[in-house]
Amino acid sequence: MLQAIHNLTVPTSGRGFTMITSEVNGFVNDSGITTGLATLQLQHTSASLLIQENADPDVRVDFETWISKIVADGDPDFIHTFEGKDDMAAHIRTALTTVNLSIPITDNRLALGTWQGIYLWEHRYHSHRRNIVIHLIGE
Repeated sequence: MLQAIHNLTVPTSGRGFTMITSEVNGFVNDSGITTGLATLQLQHTSASLLIQENADPDVRVDFETWISKIVADGDPDFIHTFEGKDDMAAHIRTALTTVNLSIPITDNRLALGTWQGIYLWEHRYHSHRRNIVIHLIGE
C-alpha cells in the first residue's frame, strides 16, 4: 500500500471558481498509484471544493447566481461581519457545500466523468491563497 501527501496552494482572484483538476491529476500521476483513493481537504472556512461541469462556463455563473439568492451578502440577521459584508455569507456558503472530496483513482488517474472538473469555489470578494491537502492511498 502506497501513500502520498501533497499541499496545493491555489491563488484565487476573488469570488468565483478556479479549476484545479490538472494540478490534482498531475499529483496522482506522479505518485505512481494506479488504483486507490484521492482525498482533498480545503483548510479554510470561506471557500469550497466541488466537482462540477467543466465545459460550459454558464454553469458556474448559474451556481453563483443561485447561491447569492440563498445566502445574501450583508444579510441584516448576520452578527459576524468582522471582515466585511461577505464574511458570514462566505462561511454559510461553505457550510452548504463542502471542504473535502474523495475521488477514486483508476489507471493512475482520477475517476472523473467526461464533463467533470474539480473546482475551488472562492466565496470572498478579495483574492486569497487557499491551501488544499491532497492525500492519496492505494497501490
